[in-house]
Amino acid sequence: MVGKTDPKTLISHVDAVKKGKRVFEDAFQGVSRMILDAGIQKITVKGKSTYQFDIFSQGKKHLVGMYDEINSFVSFVKDASEGGSSREMAFVLVGEPGNGKTFFVEYLCARYREFLSIPQNRKYTFRYVNLDQIGGYGKINFIESQTYEDPMILAMSLCEIKDESKELFAKKFKFTASQIDNLYDKYRPLGACSAYILNQIREHCDNDINKMLSFVEITPVPLIESLGTITGKYPAKDKITSSAVDLMGEESIQRLLHISDSNNPYRFDLRRGALARVAGGGIHFSDEIYKNKKDLVQVYLGVIQNRMIEMDGFKWPIDTLIIATSNNSEFDSFLSEREEAPIVDRCRICYVAHNTDYKIQKTLTEYAIGTDTKRSLDSKILHHDPNLNYAASIGVVLTRLPRSDKLTPVEIMKLAAGEIAGEKSLKTLAELIDSLNQDTDITKRFGQKGLGQRNLGRAVQLLLESSETNEGQCMFALDIFNALERTVLDYVQEPADRAKFKEDLKIARGLYRERIMTEMFNAYMDEPLAIKKDVMNYVNMIIGVDAEYLGPDMMWKYKDPQTGELKALKIDERYIKNVEERLGLKTEEQRASFRNSIRKIYGQKLSVDANYDFMDNLELVKAITDVRLKSDIAGAGSLIGALANRTNEENQKLYDRMIYTMNEKLGYCRTCAQKTIEYFCSQEDDK
Repeated sequence: MVGKTDPKTLISHVDAVKKGKRVFEDAFQGVSRMILDAGIQKITVKGKSTYQFDIFSQGKKHLVGMYDEINSFVSFVKDASEGGSSREMAFVLVGEPGNGKTFFVEYLCARYREFLSIPQNRKYTFRYVNLDQIGGYGKINFIESQTYEDPMILAMSLCEIKDESKELFAKKFKFTASQIDNLYDKYRPLGACSAYILNQIREHCDNDINKMLSFVEITPVPLIESLGTITGKYPAKDKITSSAVDLMGEESIQRLLHISDSNNPYRFDLRRGALARVAGGGIHFSDEIYKNKKDLVQVYLGVIQNRMIEMDGFKWPIDTLIIATSNNSEFDSFLSEREEAPIVDRCRICYVAHNTDYKIQKTLTEYAIGTDTKRSLDSKILHHDPNLNYAASIGVVLTRLPRSDKLTPVEIMKLAAGEIAGEKSLKTLAELIDSLNQDTDITKRFGQKGLGQRNLGRAVQLLLESSETNEGQCMFALDIFNALERTVLDYVQEPADRAKFKEDLKIARGLYRERIMTEMFNAYMDEPLAIKKDVMNYVNMIIGVDAEYLGPDMMWKYKDPQTGELKALKIDERYIKNVEERLGLKTEEQRASFRNSIRKIYGQKLSVDANYDFMDNLELVKAITDVRLKSDIAGAGSLIGALANRTNEENQKLYDRMIYTMNEKLGYCRTCAQKTIEYFCSQEDDK
C-alpha cells in the first residue's frame, strides 16, 4: 500500500484535515469564511448603519455601492453556514436591467475561485483506481467522483455502518470524540455511483480497510474556469433546445459500451449537466432563472429544496450555493401564474435597486467611459472634459430618484450621498425611503426605476460617435446631456417615465451650470481652489465674528483643523452680509439661524473629517461665487460681457489668461475650455 506520507492517499488527506492543513467545509461555510475573513467596516448609508465588506471592494473593477444587497447576501450565506433555513433556499437577485446583478454574481465567483486557489483552501475529491482488478468496467481504468465529493465524505462512509466508521476514525485516524462529532455534523451520504463502486471494492477486499484504500486516490478539484467546475453559469436558453439534461446529465451510451452491469448508476453521465460540476462546494449561477421553461423550473424546485440530483431513483447529494438573477418584468409574469408559487417560496428574493449616490456613481461612470485611451474616428486621442464624469453621474442618478412633496430632487440627491441639504435632515430621507419601500409594486420602491448602467454606456457611445466630439477631439460635458436625452427617447418605453427622466435631465443641467460658475471663478482667480478658500473664509468669519477676544481691527486668530497651524483672518462683515443676502436671508433672525446651522455642521463634520470643506453646500457655494464675481468685476454679468465681447485688448487678455489657467491648472483642453466659456456666456440653463 502507498505510504501515509503520499499526499494522494486518503489517510494523508484525513491527517491534513485533522492538523488544519486542509479544510473540510461546505460551499456556504467556504463563501462565508472568505467574506468575513477579508474584513468588515461599519458605515452609515442614507441615514442608516450598515456594513461594508472589504472583499467586494478589491481589484481594479469592483462592486460599487449595493450595500443593502451585499448585506442581505452575507446574512443569507452566514445563516446557511450555521445550519439555518437558508440551506434549503436559492438567493435570487431581482431588478431592472443594467443595475449590476450579473456583475455582482460574476465578481463573487471570481473572488471565490481566487480564494480556493490558496493551497490551504483547495477543494479535493477522490477517484477509484485499479478497476481492472474488480472487473465489469471494460476499458475504464479509473472513475472520478462525478459530483466532486470531498474525500472526508468517503472516509465517513468507508464502513457499511455509521458507528463502525466512527470507530475507524478513533482507531485509525486518531480523532477525539468531539472531533468525530464535529465531523459527522457535516455528514452526507455518498452519491449513487460512488457508493455503488465503494461497495464493489468492499466486497472485493473482504472488508479489509487497508486494501480498500489502495483503490482510492485523492486529487484536487480543477479550478479551470472554462470547465465550469466550482463556479458554473447556466444561462436561460431557448425553449426548444433546453432540457433537464443541461442541468442533471443523462444516461451515457458511451459508458454502457464498457459497463456490463446494467444496474450500475455510473452509466449516468452527470457531468453532462451544469449542477454536478459545481456539486463539490461550488456556486451555481442561474442567469434569468424565471425565463426558463416550466419543466426546468420544476427541476430547480427539487434541487433547491433537497440539494440532490435524482435520476431513475438514484440520488447524488450536492453541496452547492445556488444564486440566480431575474428581470423585474419576467419575475412579475412568473408570479402571476399562481401554480408556480412553490419555487418562489424556496427562493430568498433580494430586490436590487439602482445606485442613488452620485459620489459613488462617479466610479460607475468611469467604468462606463472606460479606462483605455479614447480615440476619434480618425485615430486622434480624445480629451475628457474634467466635468464630464460629474455631468453624467448627476444626470443618471437624478432619473433614479423618486418625486416627493417633502424633498426636492436635488435635496434627495444630496442627502442620498450623505451631504448637507439646507435644513432638511437624513431622517426625512429615511422616512421617504421607508414609505416607498412599503409599496407592493417593486418598481415604485426607492431607486428601482431610472437610467441603468447600460443606458449610461449607450449615452457615452452616442457622445463618442457625434461629429462635435470627433471634430473637437474632446468629450465635452454638456454634450452628455443630449446623449442621455437621446437614450431616454430611444430606450424608455413608458411615456410617464420618459417625461420624468427628461425633467430630471433639465435639473441636472442646472446643477452643471452652477458647477461651471464655480469653475469660471476659479479660472478667473487663476487658482484651482479659489472658491473653496472663499467658502472656508466665510465659514471661519461667522465662527470668529462672535469671538470674545475680537479686537477693533476685526482680526481673528484661529487654529486651522486641517494643518494645525495658527492663522489670522480679517473679518469682513460687509462680505458676510452680501453672502447672506444672496442666500435670501433678509432678517437678523434668519441670519442668526443660518449661522448657527453652519456652526453646528462645522462641529459635527470636522470631528469625523478634518478635511471637510462645505463644497457640498451648493447654495452657499453659489452665493459666494456670485458675491466674489460681483465684487471683483462689477457684476457677474460684466465677466460674461468681458468674455463675450473680446473686441478690446483688455477683454482679450482676460480671455486668454482664463483659457491658459483652464489648460494648465484645471485640466481642460483648448476645445472644452472655449466651449465652457461659451456656455458660461450664454443664458442657457440659467435658473
